Amino acid sequence: MHAFQDSRARYLFEAVSNGSVRAAAEKLGIVPSAVSRQISLLEEELSVTLIERHRTGVVPTAAGQLILDYYRQHQSHQHDMLAKVDAVRGLRSGNISVVSGEGFAQELIEGPIRQFRQQYPNVSIALEIYGTNEIVRRVREDVAEIGLVYYAPADSRITSRGSAHQPMHAIVAPGHPLSRMAHTSLQQLSEWPVALLQGVYGIRQLVEYAEHAEKIRLSPALTSNLISVLMGFVTSGQGVTLLPQCAVTTELQQGRVVAVPINNPALLSADVQLITRAGRQLSPAANRFLQYCMQGMQAFQEAA
Repeated sequence: MHAFQDSRARYLFEAVSNGSVRAAAEKLGIVPSAVSRQISLLEEELSVTLIERHRTGVVPTAAGQLILDYYRQHQSHQHDMLAKVDAVRGLRSGNISVVSGEGFAQELIEGPIRQFRQQYPNVSIALEIYGTNEIVRRVREDVAEIGLVYYAPADSRITSRGSAHQPMHAIVAPGHPLSRMAHTSLQQLSEWPVALLQGVYGIRQLVEYAEHAEKIRLSPALTSNLISVLMGFVTSGQGVTLLPQCAVTTELQQGRVVAVPINNPALLSADVQLITRAGRQLSPAANRFLQYCMQGMQAFQEAA
């Protein structure tokens, strides 16, 4: 049986996670040759090839994937141990990693994060913003402890710790003709300039599913990967966008936009979820922060 140095598995992990040896080196703050050397030494120790180099980057072999799984499990076990140490410390220090969609960021900062830090000022929170698929991947692979996601895909390795019904709405400026309607439809929306999210976002995936179900195709006048850009399109009077109310809480409260329900089964049934990896033991700080999210976010309060 071959033995190997555990520390070298990190270099393999970073190379695969970041897509290339060079990107891994930049993240680690070392030269690319050092990363390559550590991976080569790991391959020599195990007498097996661990990665394949393609034009698009590095890809793990079957053996490489086993090492990656081992590394992630090792990191998870280390995290569980640290979580127990945190419990002994009584939340006097610690770290929480959260991944979220852009639409939740402002409310997280003004609500749960502010309230949590008032009670536990020495606990650090890392909040990173990604699209739906990346949020789920990071939670599934233990890169982050908690994910806040809209219209999450089904995944047996993910557990929902809290959910709330959040239908998709047409978001329009107060003076827009649709703002006076009790509800609208995809057919009606197709008659107006529409701005839509692009990329792997649950919002865009949900809209595409609804389009397919009704055999209607919205032709966006503007696409962007930022909700703030879509809101600028709407508030400047250029047209309509499709978002859940929880993504535009502040704008609704300020009266800058109006949310109009859309008569479509898929758009009406969507929800927002707080997710963690199935089987993962969260730190006491992360568990407490989950409670603050459920109690302090309007999306979950409205569902209560």
